[in-house]
Amino acid sequence: MLGTLVNVGAILVGSAIGLMLHAKLPKKFITIIFQATGLFTILLGAQMALKMEYLLLGIGSLVLGSIIGEWIGLENYMNRFSDWVKQKVKFKNEKFSDGLITAFLLYCMGSLTILGAIEEGMNSNPDLLLMKSLMDGVSSVALASAMGIGVGFSVIPLLIYQGGITLLAGSAGSFFTDSIINGLSAVGGILLIGLGINILEIKKLRILNMLPALIVIIILTYFFA
Repeated sequence: MLGTLVNVGAILVGSAIGLMLHAKLPKKFITIIFQATGLFTILLGAQMALKMEYLLLGIGSLVLGSIIGEWIGLENYMNRFSDWVKQKVKFKNEKFSDGLITAFLLYCMGSLTILGAIEEGMNSNPDLLLMKSLMDGVSSVALASAMGIGVGFSVIPLLIYQGGITLLAGSAGSFFTDSIINGLSAVGGILLIGLGINILEIKKLRILNMLPALIVIIILTYFFA
């Protein structure tokens, strides 16, 4: 998983640079960067959402995934994890969860993530993920400067998600059809739009509890598309 490991390293380096900037930037600059990130997140999400091929499957996955996530209480678990990390590392960052989830969705929901992981898993070619690493490293500087250390911790779910696709593609690459890839990107895009709304503080949406929709869309697309 060379591509994924390089990706993790690039995000950590970018986050470290962003944290140094975060400590020196006046609050008004951090606020405007935060707002710009929210607008970009909504725009990116809208572009990805347009890839939806089967509207009913997308709606169904969001509804079912949200019910599952609400039942499990993913947001509560994330808040507990956030509090535990803050206590262990002894830092104060109100936007820890926002930074982690925003970075994870931005880094993992695009087609480049899925295609790059499949390419490396099937053909041992990390070129797409290396290109993605450069993009993620640069964007993590801006994200960490606005949202803090939570951006760096996004490498944990990224390693599990992106690395898992790479390993799965090595044994079952044909499973990821174009419809599944587009479905994942589209549902991820819708979640990004909701995340952008949260970042801009327009309305507080429980995006974490909607994450199971990413699994549901794979199942629904595989059986019904």
